[in-house]
Amino acid sequence: MVRMTTTLITGANKGLGFETARRLLAQGHTVYVGSRDAGRGREAAARLGARFVQLDVTDDASVEAAAKSVAADGGLDVLVNNAGIEEYAPDGGIVGAAELTADVMRTVLETNVVGLVRVTHAFLPLLERSAAPVVVNVSSGLASVASVADPSHRTHGYPGVAYPASKAAVNMVTVQFAKAFPAMRINAVEPGHTATDLNRNAGRQTVEQGAEVIVQLASIGPDGPTCGYFDARGPLTW
Repeated sequence: MVRMTTTLITGANKGLGFETARRLLAQGHTVYVGSRDAGRGREAAARLGARFVQLDVTDDASVEAAAKSVAADGGLDVLVNNAGIEEYAPDGGIVGAAELTADVMRTVLETNVVGLVRVTHAFLPLLERSAAPVVVNVSSGLASVASVADPSHRTHGYPGVAYPASKAAVNMVTVQFAKAFPAMRINAVEPGHTATDLNRNAGRQTVEQGAEVIVQLASIGPDGPTCGYFDARGPLTW
């Protein structure tokens, strides 16, 4: 019996993660909805017809238990590291350089970078046993130093520090993991400015549009690209 492609998506109970799960299920994937909140995760999985696994990317025990659960069910082929946070000031604005504290930076890095590494490390043994392992790290256009430093680029005026810094770190993690595991297809993606809870629904595009590149890179075969940074139109400048 041939096993279907099995995919885990972190932070999949809503937003881009939920839409990515919906699209990959339609393609025939077996999908695990990873969610920190068990109630919301189970509800999302039930709506989708997916599997649920409780997974808090900031908690070692939670991630280890999730890896054991997925292993017991048969394995993993695709990991989508989607879970992420942004920090807002008490007045509702983005925390800028003048207001940035070590605590704010630590909180964002713990979820967006350390959490991503924690999950990837825990699931590496399962991915290494797959015939066509894929890792998709959800990054951001704000991770591109070249773009953010360019006065003519749309990201230049973004005032935040912690979120762009965390996603720039995600890009470097992506490159180094891709070099270390050449048999895997490991890439970072930029969904675009998508209306989700992360940005308080201020994005310019829908989750259907934002999920496009995640689905594209989650669906590549063993001959697909690796060590890349993409949006829906193609490769981006690091």
